[in-house]
This record gives sequence, structure tokens and C-alpha cells, in this order.
Amino acid sequence: MSILEKINSSADVKKLSEEELEPLCGELRSFLVKSVSKTGGHFASNLGAVELTVALHRVYDTEKDRLVFDVGHQSYIHKILTGRRDRFSTLRQYGGLSGFPKPREAEDDAFIAGHASNSVSVALGMAKARTLQHQEYDVVAVIGDGALTGGLAYEGLTAAAASGEAMVIVLNDNNMSIDPNVGGMASLLQRMRVRPGYFSFKRWYRDVFTRIPPVYQMNHNIKEWVKSRVLPDNMLSAIGLDYMGPVDGHDVKQLECVLRWAKEMKRPVLVHVLTKKGKGCGYAEEHPELYHGVGPFDPATGELKCSCKSFSDVFGESICEFAAGSKKIVAITAAMASGTGLDRFAVQFPKRFVDAGIAEGHATAFAAGLAKQGMIPVFAVYSSFLQRSFDMMIHDVSLLGLHVVFCVDRAGIVGSDGETHNGVFDLAYLQTVPGMQILCPASFAELHDQLQRALFELDGPVAVRYPRGGEGVYRDSCCEDEQLLREGTDVTLLCCGTMVNEALAAAKLMEEQGVSAELVKVNRISSRPLPVALRSLQKTGRLLAAEEVCALGCLGELLLRQAAERGIELKAARLLNLGEGVVPHGKREELLPNYSLDAASIAASALDLVSQHEGEA
Repeated sequence: MSILEKINSSADVKKLSEEELEPLCGELRSFLVKSVSKTGGHFASNLGAVELTVALHRVYDTEKDRLVFDVGHQSYIHKILTGRRDRFSTLRQYGGLSGFPKPREAEDDAFIAGHASNSVSVALGMAKARTLQHQEYDVVAVIGDGALTGGLAYEGLTAAAASGEAMVIVLNDNNMSIDPNVGGMASLLQRMRVRPGYFSFKRWYRDVFTRIPPVYQMNHNIKEWVKSRVLPDNMLSAIGLDYMGPVDGHDVKQLECVLRWAKEMKRPVLVHVLTKKGKGCGYAEEHPELYHGVGPFDPATGELKCSCKSFSDVFGESICEFAAGSKKIVAITAAMASGTGLDRFAVQFPKRFVDAGIAEGHATAFAAGLAKQGMIPVFAVYSSFLQRSFDMMIHDVSLLGLHVVFCVDRAGIVGSDGETHNGVFDLAYLQTVPGMQILCPASFAELHDQLQRALFELDGPVAVRYPRGGEGVYRDSCCEDEQLLREGTDVTLLCCGTMVNEALAAAKLMEEQGVSAELVKVNRISSRPLPVALRSLQKTGRLLAAEEVCALGCLGELLLRQAAERGIELKAARLLNLGEGVVPHGKREELLPNYSLDAASIAASALDLVSQHEGEA
């Protein structure tokens, strides 16, 4: 039996001898490569966190103690060690293990973690609750250096320092987020990385002199003098955190020692751990950004399965084309240059490319400043991450009517990343931003043309929303606000974006059943009415809207309101959507039937709608 086969909990990790720890880490890496090569997932970040996670489980009991990850894509080893090894083949699959911590999945997962920079604040809340309830457990937050580019992290750090609560903050510093880190904190950490000598001295000093208390006290000033010479004060210690490190993040014995020491201090402590993304796997070490999040690959060579062209690729090509003709265009990303397709722009137009780090609020306010001074800022961002810019969209962009173009990638169901990453709320919250115009391209050609319209024809804030992955059977392009794609007499099918592919297929199925569907595709959503859709409702008297968004604020709701305002009476209406919007992980084609959003379900719903009200005036 291997060492790993004996591990099902933190308690089992604690039973291992020190000699078994290094072999266990090797087995974990082998298991990870074998498993993730089949399922896909966040790969390089987990390879780098093996020793750290083992050490954490040596020191803490995650069934009782609270281990808060930030971001949770580095939690795979934690899952393997806490009784989920046998289910790891289901990782990120529909009905299987989540790729992120999920309290509903296991008691060992203290908190959900899909967006960066929140772990310290959450952990501090847990520590405060422990104090108020007079309970006994430890709290530790694991935050990556990439997450320190987000302002929320500093709100948590300063509050934790001021609180005096007993908690440990582990800074997992691999000099990367998805792309290389940017900003002043990255520079500070780089300077701190080259001063590991202080920690070694401090560890030796304590081991020797605590045996002789009077000598320990006498030499305290000497220690402080050495500290000031070897590791000058940094921002982390300046705000009141006890700073320990840097520590070798691949020396599991040293990590265990330091974590125990930090835990025993019973106050806010930050442990700075140096790790290498992709550790132990040659191709992942060499290209950590490529192997951050991957699909299935060859475990021997790292060769990735060829992926088809995506909307992100088309956006990247198109924005480069338009930027070549206009020097006013500035492209902005929030640490997602490769994910959003801006990596090409960064090479071609480096002076007009800005990586704001994991700081979507800052990126939006920065874009507002650019727009106020006559530039055309384009902020490419995942839909679920744009949520953190909501205040700035209203206060900094909308109130002045500034022309900022938000390119909202990953709109709709994103698949295996699940509920923390699905882009299902943007249509609702973007409609509440005064003056916002929302473009919904459904094909590659339409994305190119509507992006051009957003840049050079429309004024004020504009959002161009498009999905993850590739296009469907609809390959046309239209820059009109609405399209009548198919004429009919019995029911109006309403859709936007790539849901048009399911709607077109549904209309054909309905035709085979003798029902005539009129299909209206909406390309621009704003405060303006939808005349084509309204005329269709007057004609058919029935509405069936199919949308890959949450129910509240959906397009069908908007059209029904406009119809009521104009006194248009309907025989029947049904809105098919994602309900509250909390959609589990799984492939899009597996999830759509659950919400009656596949072609067969749309057709069945429309047929039912027509049959129930057949013959009504």
C-alpha cells in the first residue's frame, strides 16, 4: 500500500513519520498529473502547493480548524488529503467534485473560494466569531501573491493586524497569478524574496537562547539590530502583522515547524512562503501560465489537446485590428491577458496595454480616467469578475456618460468552473447602470462587427458580452438592434447571443409538429424599446423567451414590461432561464436541459404554451 492510500483526513497526515512526508509529496504529484491529465483543471498552481498543503494538515485539523483558501484553485491537494481521493476522477465533471472549496461537499472546506483577495477578511470574521462565542479552534488563510494585487486583500490585512485576533495568514508566493504579477506589491515581494537569511538566523536564535531566559532577554536588542540590517521593515510588518519568512515552500519539515511557531504566537501572523508554480513537472514548471488551467493533456509530454477557435480569440484579433487604426484605443485586463485574448495586443501595442492586476474596481476607475481625457478604453474581463466593478461603473463611468467599452467574456454558463464563475448575472446588473448599452453578438463575425460599433459608433458606456468557447450554426452578422430571423404566427421565440442556436433548432422541431414560430434575436439591449419584438407579440399573442441568464432582469422580463406599458395583451408567456443563477459545474450541453434551455426543451415548452391556449382570442 502506498503512503497516499493510507490518507483520508488531517488525522492520517499527522500519523506519518517525518521520513514519510517527502515520499508522500512525490505520490501526490504523481496522482495529480495522472488525474488532471484526464479531467483537466487547475494544474500548475496545485503542483506548487503540495508541501505547503501537507504541512498545513500536519499542523491543523481541518474538520474543526478553519482553513480558508484564496483562490480555491490551489485546493486540490487539500481535497485529496481529506477523503476525496477516490472521487477525484469526477473533478469538475457534472455531479462530481468541484474544482474549488465547497462547504456542501465536505466539512473540511471552510468557505467557498472562486474569486481572489477575500480570504483574509473571511478568516478574520471566523476568528472574531470564535472569540465572541468562546470557542476553541484555529483559523488560517492561504492567499496567493497574485491576490495581493486586489485592494480587498489590504482591507483584510490591515483589519486583521488591528484586531489582535489569533490567526495565521499564509502568503503562497509563486510570483504568478495566471499571468506574471504586476504592480508595487510584486516589486516589494521580489525584494523580500532575496533576503531569506533573516528567517534562518531567527530560527537558530530562538532555538538556542530560549533555553537561557536571561540571555534571551539581553540579546533581544541584538536580534532587532540584525533584523533591521538583514530584513528592513516592510509594509506587512509596518501595519502590525508579525512577519515570518521567507520560507522554502518545498521543504515540508521547515514549513511544519514555522506554521506551528506561528500558530503558537496567538496573534495575527503572516508567514511568507516561496513556492514554484508547476513544481515537480518539467513542462508545467517551464510554462506555468500555459498549465495554470488546462483541459485534458498527455501526462508524459504535457501536450494539450487542440482547442477550437473561441470568442476570446476573435476578440483578441479584432481589438488588434482596430487599435492599429486608432491610437486612442487602450486595452485593459485584470490579470487575465491570455484568458481574455489580450496577450497578442500586449505584444503589438505594449504602451497601450495595461494589466491592472486582480483589481477590477481599479481597472474600471482607471478606464474612466482615460475616457475623460479622450481615450477609448477597452476593459476585457470575465463576466463573474466584472461584478466587483459595479460601483465604479455607476459612479465613475455612468454619471459622466463616459465612453468605456466593457468586453464581457465568459457570459452565460462557463462549464467546469461552476457557480463562482458562471456569467449569468451581468445582463441584470448592467441594465441598472444608467446609459449602459449591451451588445450581444452570437457569432465570430458579429463579435467583430459589434465591437467596431461599440468602439466607433456608440457613445457612453457599452458592454459587449460573449460566451466562452466557439460559435454554433448561426454564422451571420447583424448590427441592427433586433433581427427577425424567422416569421411565424403561433408564438414568438425571443433570444439573444448564442442562445439563438438552440432557438433556431427548436423552431425547426416545432415546425415538424405543425406550430409556426416567429424568432426574434435581440442584438442591443438598452433603455430603448424593442419595436420588432413588440410587433411580433402583437401578431402572435404568445411569448417564449429562452435566455442563458438569471431570471431577475432577464430580456423576457424587459419585453413583458414594455408590452404592458403599451397595452399589448398576451394569450400566454413563458420565460425560460437559469432561475436564481446558481448553476453547478458541468458541461454546458449537460446543464442546459436541466433548465429547459436545450432545443428539444424549448420546443416542448413552446408547443405546450400553444396547445394550452389554442383557440383563445
